[in-house]
Amino acid sequence: MPTPTDEQVHAADAFRAGDHLALQAGAGTGKTTTLALLATSTQRRGRYLAFNKSIASDAAARFPHTVQCKTAHATAYAALGHRYTGRLNSPRQPAWKTGQALGITRPVRIGEHEISTRSLSYAVLRTVTRFCYSADRTVGRHHVPALRRLGTPGEHAQLAEAVLPFARRAWTDLHNPDQGVVRFEHDHYLKMWALTEPKINADFLLLDEAQDTNPVLEQVFSAQRDHAQLVMVGDSAQAIYGWRGARDVMTGFDATQLTLTQSFRFGPLIAEQANRWLELAEAPIRLTGSTAIAAEVGDLARPDAVLCRTNIGAMTEVMRLLTEGRRVALTRGAPALAALALAARDLQEGRPTTHSELVLFGSWGELQEYAEHDPAGCDLQPFVNLVDTHGPDAILTAISKLTDEKTADVTVSTAHSAKGREWPTVRIGDDFPPPKDTDQHDAQGRPIPEPVSDTDARLAYVAVTRGRHLDLGGLSWIDTHLARLSGA
Repeated sequence: MPTPTDEQVHAADAFRAGDHLALQAGAGTGKTTTLALLATSTQRRGRYLAFNKSIASDAAARFPHTVQCKTAHATAYAALGHRYTGRLNSPRQPAWKTGQALGITRPVRIGEHEISTRSLSYAVLRTVTRFCYSADRTVGRHHVPALRRLGTPGEHAQLAEAVLPFARRAWTDLHNPDQGVVRFEHDHYLKMWALTEPKINADFLLLDEAQDTNPVLEQVFSAQRDHAQLVMVGDSAQAIYGWRGARDVMTGFDATQLTLTQSFRFGPLIAEQANRWLELAEAPIRLTGSTAIAAEVGDLARPDAVLCRTNIGAMTEVMRLLTEGRRVALTRGAPALAALALAARDLQEGRPTTHSELVLFGSWGELQEYAEHDPAGCDLQPFVNLVDTHGPDAILTAISKLTDEKTADVTVSTAHSAKGREWPTVRIGDDFPPPKDTDQHDAQGRPIPEPVSDTDARLAYVAVTRGRHLDLGGLSWIDTHLARLSGA
């Protein structure tokens, strides 16, 4: 193990003193090394809860045998989930068949819209998923997802009234370990385990990636406070999964707040870029780059990775690179994009689609109009433009031409999927838009821009900290934006 930094020594001292700790660890600051330092400083028994299996396996190879390294799901499976092994292996089936088995047999009329039995079935299953991410004890109205085009609170209340009885029936169905009509998922037994208010037998608990913790796991972790020392580690500025139920639990956690700010991933020039976004996100840390690492910020003709804001932006980048004859890999987003392309083809050919995002559109023209004119549909405009420019079949063909990362010339990824990863050279994709101008003007008569949102600042911070050589690309507007904010 390399010589610890002063911050790492401080963390180890606080840990040995028995403090509960919230350790803010910036990008590339040796988070796992620090946790291993804590674990080896004591003979007490510990548990390390990881975000995914690969992180847990990596930690297990670095931590002493006195610390058990598992994911939260593996912990829940050992305690309760193993009873449902038979149902976990059940075959997949369309959501509408599950809905039908739960008793969804008629569409529901809400305002001008008829909600089909398929749409109701999707909503029921998504309601159960949202409940499983929460710390709530019962399924409620706020777990019912919003449907596009049902814009008023009254319409959503009607949807919830139709969905909740079936969602509660689905949750009851899932409790039968032997048989049932709802496909059993890993998040189901995690929620069931949490509802038992489990006690984790350990002297201390280490929670990794704490900024992305779902309320259900936060509840279990915090409940161990009376008998175990709690250490959560993560980076509040990388809390980018709020859309799937996660929330940053670090800043409000009742514990000694410490930081790791010396990055071993990149040099001072990259740290300077990161700190711009950390300031805009009002994050609790600023980073220092390693002078031992050569770092550059400038144009890249052939980057190892291109990081985009959205799946649609990533697909646009993929198609451009394929036309240049490059071998392209796309991390994760291909199935979601293929599903959207198939939905677009259905709508263009006059068929209804079962895609959960687009079920309430009767035609492609309706979707085009919604994306262009309705404020709630602006996020679909890049997708509509992509389809109108290339057509669904060209998108599906491009997806079929993707290659494995090991043999690719370039990897395209969303910033979300790039989290935790790094490449030698990185270019930022073109789909990171600058803030719009407000109606206000500065002393020189120039429009004052809107502030960068917390969400966008955090995503940009993740994106610019993935490599040693950075091409700002679609984030190049930051220089002008900061100058305008300062009145320069």
